[in-house]
Amino acid sequence: MMAGKLILTRHGESEFNAKSLWTGVWDVPLTAKGRRDARLIAAAIKTQQPSAAYTSKLSRAADTLKIILHDNHWKIPVHAAAALNERDYGELTGMNKWTVEKSFGVKQFNKWRRGWNEPVPGGETLKMVYERVVPYYEAHIRPQLQAGQSVIITAHGNSLRALMKHLDKDTVHEIEKVEMLFGDIVVYDMTAHGTVSSKHVTKIETTPSPA
Repeated sequence: MMAGKLILTRHGESEFNAKSLWTGVWDVPLTAKGRRDARLIAAAIKTQQPSAAYTSKLSRAADTLKIILHDNHWKIPVHAAAALNERDYGELTGMNKWTVEKSFGVKQFNKWRRGWNEPVPGGETLKMVYERVVPYYEAHIRPQLQAGQSVIITAHGNSLRALMKHLDKDTVHEIEKVEMLFGDIVVYDMTAHGTVSSKHVTKIETTPSPA
């Protein structure tokens, strides 16, 4: 028996993303490109109206969702939760990623960026993100899917990766290779038991940055 669909979308480009800076839990707004990309996401999913929407407490995700809802004329309940916030990058927040890579080496850089349980000074590991995202999903979102409702989550690269690990049953090594890029739309068909029936990934062609 089929239940609802779960639509996962990442926020559009933020001002820190445009400068290759680690953003984390800093509340950085979307760029003009990020807003355009949100409209492209809206167009790509316009025929898949959900019953409810979830986002983080950070404006780049919330504003992306607002654009999606506005462009598609979807009037549905919206829930914002800190549990869906991006990973806290601690002392790396605001630093240029490629400067960090040069300073600390590729191996350490990749551990911080993609590792499952690699501590970041003053910040969170992906495992810690998983431990707040998944309980929230199980308590608030999964019951709606099991009841036959469809849900959209607009959040962040790492909070979505954490949820995808749970849904796809990835190992800690497999999740290190998973990315949620700008313009990626992941749709899960769910069963009435709350398990994944099928998964579809759409990659939109995001707009170029202004010259």
